[in-house]
Amino acid sequence: MWIRVYIYLTGLSNLQLEILSKIRHPHLVLLLGACPEQGALVYEYMENGSLEDRLFQVNNSPPLPWFERFRIAWEVAAALVFLHKSKPKPIIHRDLKPANILLDHNFVSKVGDVGLSTMVQVDPLSTKFTIYKQTSPVGTLCYIDPEYQRTGRISSKSDIYSFGMILLQLLTAKPAIALTHFVESAMDSNDEFLKILDQKAGNWPIEETRELAALALCCTELRGKDRPDLKDQILPALENLKKVAEKARNSFSGVSTQPPTHFICPLLKVNSI
Repeated sequence: MWIRVYIYLTGLSNLQLEILSKIRHPHLVLLLGACPEQGALVYEYMENGSLEDRLFQVNNSPPLPWFERFRIAWEVAAALVFLHKSKPKPIIHRDLKPANILLDHNFVSKVGDVGLSTMVQVDPLSTKFTIYKQTSPVGTLCYIDPEYQRTGRISSKSDIYSFGMILLQLLTAKPAIALTHFVESAMDSNDEFLKILDQKAGNWPIEETRELAALALCCTELRGKDRPDLKDQILPALENLKKVAEKARNSFSGVSTQPPTHFICPLLKVNSI
């Protein structure tokens, strides 16, 4: 089996490592093992590298079509919902960025690098998941929640801020610095909005793309309480956009939506003649 090794383990307790090693989700990179003595985490091999490399076309790799980007947005959100709802404690990633989203040979995305992740204690009397934990701010500049930087309080809404930045980069393929201001300034005019999109991704559907951009800007609100809920608001919106993307992908590839004939009951074949 091919493997990829990430040299990061500092800060993970034995309990955290034990729980993370048991996590299984289609859009989380599989942790195969760890070597505490060398500070190494061993993950499954992801053939197409990171989302960051693909967006910036490292080594002259082909650009990702817009419909693949819509799908990747949904996949990352689904992985985050899983982490935030994990038991016995919710898991906050804390360093979500395109470099930590890896792509397999089919360009299916998986969230990786949980080295900075942290678990938060759930208040059994709480009616909603806005749980905070005091911690020293860590992560990558431009993706770190401003509220987290200011207060040191981490919550699920911190990952949502980072996710919003990723959405903006999926749309524009531009560096993260000042990107929210850049996109906000273009939202008032369709012509200006079209100019900021990554033209190498193909013919973006304007209505759905503006919807995704608006969602991204909501995710990057400065105050956590002003950001949308991941499971109840963000994921359903992305599911609708994913359906649009699937239709476009099928049309582009010419792949039939009908099942292969060997999956169809012979009696049905006879009746259809």
